[in-house]
Order: sequence, then structure tokens, then C-alpha cells
Amino acid sequence: MAILNNTFARSSLLMLLIGGVIMLGIVLSSFFLAQNTGDYFNEVTRLRAVRTNSADLLLRVQAAETAQRGYLITREPAFLASFNEARDAIPGQLAKLERSGSAQSYVPVPVGELRQLIGEKIREMESTFERMNNNDLRGAVAIVRNDSGRQIMGRLSSILNGIIGVMDARLTQGIAELRQSSESLQWVSIGGGLVILIVVGGAIAIVGQHVRALQKSREEVELLNTGLEERVNERTEDLMRANSEIQRYAYIVSHDLRAPLVNIMGFTSELETTMKDIQAYVLAEGMPGEDEIKQARFAVEEDLPEAISFIRSSTKKMDGLINAILKISRDGRRELKPERIDLSEMLEVTAATINHQVVEAGGEVKIAVNAARGLVSDRFSLDQVFGNLFDNAVKYRNPEKPLQLSVRAYPVGRTALRIEVADNGRGIAPEDHERVFELFRRSGLQDQSGEGIGLAHVRSLVRNLGGDITVTSTLGGGSTFVIRLPLDLSQYVRSNGS
Repeated sequence: MAILNNTFARSSLLMLLIGGVIMLGIVLSSFFLAQNTGDYFNEVTRLRAVRTNSADLLLRVQAAETAQRGYLITREPAFLASFNEARDAIPGQLAKLERSGSAQSYVPVPVGELRQLIGEKIREMESTFERMNNNDLRGAVAIVRNDSGRQIMGRLSSILNGIIGVMDARLTQGIAELRQSSESLQWVSIGGGLVILIVVGGAIAIVGQHVRALQKSREEVELLNTGLEERVNERTEDLMRANSEIQRYAYIVSHDLRAPLVNIMGFTSELETTMKDIQAYVLAEGMPGEDEIKQARFAVEEDLPEAISFIRSSTKKMDGLINAILKISRDGRRELKPERIDLSEMLEVTAATINHQVVEAGGEVKIAVNAARGLVSDRFSLDQVFGNLFDNAVKYRNPEKPLQLSVRAYPVGRTALRIEVADNGRGIAPEDHERVFELFRRSGLQDQSGEGIGLAHVRSLVRNLGGDITVTSTLGGGSTFVIRLPLDLSQYVRSNGS
């Protein structure tokens, strides 16, 4: 979980860093392009003012010249009024051109030369009006036809049209630059927006992945909690069962060990009585009597051998019982070594050890293992479990039937394995189904040697492996031992240790 959080934090910081860098780039680019656009716009505005004022000034001068000629031809007062209007507007227009020209540095505006030329042109036109007022039409026409006026007007037109031409070229260039700047700003915005969308999409994907991982972790925790409750319940049942078994073992051990001890104590008393008879014979003064000789002889020939035999038998039985208890105790303390086991192969090897007995009984062994290759358990314990069960199947077979022994194994859920070992032997009475797993307890006909520790040992081994064993059987109908084991003993050992 900590690794997941660290990865999410690093990825989120990386996305934020990338997004921040991109946003900064977009802001700087937009600011730069907007600044350029503003500069271009201001320059275009100043140049346009120069161009407009130049064109207006040229129009005013041309309007005055046109009004002059119209008055000379028609003598209409309206032309004189138009001339006066144009003449009076020319100084203001020239002042505007001077101001707009000084506000830019792209093209020089020769205001002084223009003022001089305009002044000469106006004086020339006013002189024609004076001659007309003095009825000197010939003199007025001569002034108009004079080439100097035409040269002045040509020079004025050349200067102002030159300024207008340069302004038009620069305005065209400025408009192109404005368009290019606008397009660049547009592409930067579009590109930046796409990159931001990609970053946002990546961030959403990372958040979504983190949310899915959190959800998966939550589901795993819930599953673990559910499994934990089940394991707690199982452990509680195991403890209760173990406590009950301890009480039964305590009773069985105390009862079964007490019986030979009572025999030893009884025959020890018998030895004491016998020793008195022998002592009376051995320690008698003089010749012992006939009765003393007879009693001593009977004690030596009958009582002593009987007592010693019973004492020896009882101590042997006690030794066997103690050894059985120690064997189960040692198996409970032995360190388990989980390893991956091919259960089918293990069962085949175990079946091979009893094959000759099965063949002699005209029987067969069938093994069917389904999806059990993933079993992780303690090999030594399983060898002993299956060895005991197979030996019991042979030992307690029905002599009237060919022995049929079958083993089935299949998974139960995701964590457990069920193994069924079935035979067609003598069977076990229903009231003895639990009793056969108790220490020193046997059921049915006692025609086979044994001390009643085999199935108790098997149950102890199975429970050490984290499982359990039960039996279903009827007299004469065979027996089926059902073993339930965890698929992975290492998980069971770890959860027990924690």
C-alpha cells in the first residue's frame, strides 16, 4: 500500500510539474505574442494616421486648385467659397500630419518643405483671384498657365503620394505580421490546449488507476477480514476440539496406564507373600517341616513365575503406551517443512508399497487427482498419513471380497483440498466413527495386532498440517476417510505464527 501511495504521489507530482511547465510556456508565449500584437497594432495605428493625414492634405490642396480653376472658368461664387474652405483647412491638416509624422520613425515627413510648397501654391492661387477681381482675366490665365504652379503641385503630389505609398507598403506588411502573430498565438493556444488535455487525461488515468488499485486493495482487505473471521472461528473450534481431546487423552492415559500399574502393585504384594514362604523355608532353624517345604516349592514353581510374568507383561504394556504417547508428542513438536508436492506421484509411490498385498487379495488401487499439483505441504507427514490409511485398508479388508481401494483429490474453494480414501473393507460401526481416532482405542473384531494408535496418529498429523480428518462407514460396507487440507501450508503456518 505504501508503494502504491508513493507511486501515485510521484506520478501526480510529475503530471502537475508537466502541466505547470506547459501552462507557463503558454502564458509566456501568449504574453510575448500579445505584446508583439500590441506593438504591431500601435505601429499600424501611427502609420495609418500618417497615411490618412497625408492623403487628406493632398486632397485639400487639390480641392483648392480645382476651386481656383472652376472660378476662373465660371466666376461662380460657390467655387470661391470652396477655395476659401480648402485654404483655411490646409494649415490644420498640415499640423495633423506634422504631429502624426513625429509620432513614428519609420518614414521621415518633410513638413518644412511641404509648408513652403503649400504656401507658394496658395499665394499663386490667391494672386489669380486678385487679378480676376481687377478684371484682369488675361493676367489670371497667364498665372495658371505658368509652369511654376504645375511644378509646385507636382512636387507636393510626389512627396505626399510617396509618403502614402510607403505607408501602404508598411501597413500591408504590418497587417501580414499581425495576421502571422495572431495565427501563431492561435496555434500556441491550440497546441497548449491539446497538451493540457493530454496531461489532464494522463492525470485522470493515473487517478483512475489509483482509485482502481485502492478499490482492489479494499476488496482484498474485506476478503482478508472475511477470511480472518473464518480463520478465527476455525482456530476457536480447533482450540475447543484440542481442549476436549486433551481431556480425553488425559483420561485415556491415566486409565490405560493405571491398569498395568494396578497389576504390578497387586503382583508385587503377591511377591511379598511368596517371599515370606521362601524366607520361612530358607531361614528355618534345623530341618524345615514338610508344610514349609511344600509351600516354598509351590512359591518357587508357581507363584514366582506367575507374578514375574504378569509384572513383565504390565511393564511391557506400559512401555508400549508411553512410546505411543511420545511418538504423537514428537510429531506435534516436529518443525513442518512446506514444499510443493505432486500429490498424484506421492499416492502412486505409497500404493506401490502395498501393491503385492493388493494383488494377492485380487484387488486394485485407483487414484484420481484433479488440479492438485499446486499443493504445498509437509511431505514427511503426508507420507505417514497415507501409509497408515493404506495399511489399514489392507489389514482390515473383507476376506470375502477383492480389495478395492480408491483415492480422489479435488480442490474445495480457492484455499482447500479434499482427499477421499475409500475401501470396501469390514467397515466401522457408526457409534465408533469418532472413537477410532482416540488413542489406544480400537473397534470391531480384534483379530489383528496393534495398540490402537494408528488413526490417532493420523489425525494428529493431519491437524498439524492445518486440516482435519473424518470417516463415513457402515459395518460390512467399507470406509471412506475424508481429509481436508489447506492448499498452501506456508500460509497456514504463517497465520498461526502471527
